[in-house]
Amino acid sequence: MSERSPDTALSCDLLVIGSGAGGLAAAVTAAHLGLNVIVAEKDAQFGGTTAWSGGWMWLPRNPLAVEAGITEPIDEPLAYLRHELGDRFDEARARTFLEAAPRMVEFFRSKTALRFIDGNAIPDFHGRTPHAALGGRSLCAAPFDGRRLGGRIADLKPALPETTLWGMGIASGAELRHFLNAMRQPASFWYVTKRVLAHWKDLLVHRRGMRLVNGNALVAALATSALEAGVQIRTASPARRLLRDGERVTGAVLNTPDGAVEVHAARGVLLACGGFPHDTERKRALLPHAPTGAEHWSAASHGNTGDGLRLGESAGGQVGTTGLQAAALAPVSLVPRRDGSFAHFPHLIERAKPGLIMVRANGQRFTNEADSYHDVMQALIQATPAGQPVQAWLVCDHHFMRHYGLGAAKPAPMPLGPMLANGYVKRGRTLPELARACGIAADGLERTVQRYNAMVSTGKDADFAKGETPYNRIQGDAAFAAERGWPNPCMGPVERGPFYAVRIVAGSLGTFAGLQVNASAQVLDATGQPIPGLYAGGNDMDSMMAGHYPAGGITLGPAMTFGWIAAHHAAGHPLPL
Repeated sequence: MSERSPDTALSCDLLVIGSGAGGLAAAVTAAHLGLNVIVAEKDAQFGGTTAWSGGWMWLPRNPLAVEAGITEPIDEPLAYLRHELGDRFDEARARTFLEAAPRMVEFFRSKTALRFIDGNAIPDFHGRTPHAALGGRSLCAAPFDGRRLGGRIADLKPALPETTLWGMGIASGAELRHFLNAMRQPASFWYVTKRVLAHWKDLLVHRRGMRLVNGNALVAALATSALEAGVQIRTASPARRLLRDGERVTGAVLNTPDGAVEVHAARGVLLACGGFPHDTERKRALLPHAPTGAEHWSAASHGNTGDGLRLGESAGGQVGTTGLQAAALAPVSLVPRRDGSFAHFPHLIERAKPGLIMVRANGQRFTNEADSYHDVMQALIQATPAGQPVQAWLVCDHHFMRHYGLGAAKPAPMPLGPMLANGYVKRGRTLPELARACGIAADGLERTVQRYNAMVSTGKDADFAKGETPYNRIQGDAAFAAERGWPNPCMGPVERGPFYAVRIVAGSLGTFAGLQVNASAQVLDATGQPIPGLYAGGNDMDSMMAGHYPAGGITLGPAMTFGWIAAHHAAGHPLPL
């Protein structure tokens, strides 16, 4: 849509551009502090990548952990970050985040519709790093009743279809285990039956599921809280340029379905447009493994095309380029859709389960499959010779496929045929047959599987130490491994044909490189001074993790916290003690 001359004008105190967790957290907080807030969302539905996410937030020392008896001084998570980030560690921002995070959680659970479930058993990614925790640093949004949104439920971006069952989101943890065990355990079968029947009823009555979980629940709870506090959420309203009075940012021009609208914001503008995961030019500049920008497939929302970064730069903001990685890397598979497009499926769960390996075209493993998605993708990029495509294959046997599924291919009793027919899943009666179907070296694959299967009985991965960290083990399946007599919860044999594989390509969950900010989320100019009236949040803000990925939820945790901080700064309110 080309920009028109403004047809009308609106006034508010704070304009938030983008409607993911960071933007909505700022909007809700600002409204509770007495500001008049408008949220402008580019897409036809609000929620951004957050709505597709797992909804987990890394928030050390949070109230739910403290109430469960898990207490730690601020120096513990601070030291963990210091070890993880090395010379890229920004103590001022890290300390601000760790001090503010518990108070942010208390604000949302006491004054808004958002409720949390604890992650007190979820460890940090890197258990060998000093001061890594075994739990107590994570939270997720609790399931949310979508009916509370009323008619605005139609404006909520649904979960990514390929990660759901008939559009029904499945919460991680106990609920996911019920679904995986539905054909083996009567209690799980009954639980799943009730969930499915309730979902089908919602489809008949509401045309979508109303029991929202994961990131969808987080967005719904935040949006409900925003609307109840008087925030305007305007969809299909991309921001085309910022308004300025001298050096101060005073609003923006939106292109709306009703024409161009000038929004004047007395306290400023917060940019929270989701970073640049689908900005080909920026990917080409900042992702070395994507020399044309097209070799990187992100699972982030398709509307995240770098708008916020360009708007910030137009006002003098600077995009950080010194982080270890510019993107939150993840293994992604391309799922064919009926319209000829591809869904970008992020592989976050099945890699650590017993009975799966990951190989390159030479048929050889290259990393610990149970490590974090970011670490696995970094290892694949490093293992790929220059000039070759960054790709690998997840390989499993028939028992694994029907028990766990593989990527977008669901476990039994869901049919496998459609995923075989569209080419997403490759199958072979024997390993050499599978290798030919995938273009993998057959002799290399057979040797790798033979060596791997021999290590299963010992429980020791002599090549990549799979299953030796707390994060590896919790991602595995200890109960199923013990039932089969396998000593390692992440290792089971690949031995029962037919065999299956899904191709993995270079991808991400979003981006890290963003507008440089101070500890109040104010965007900084080339001299390091804050630009009056301009804030950045979510993935438009340069990640405080500096391209590292020390724990799950290090995107949404800081997004929520710095959105809360930015709102206080814009409102002129000191942060509560």
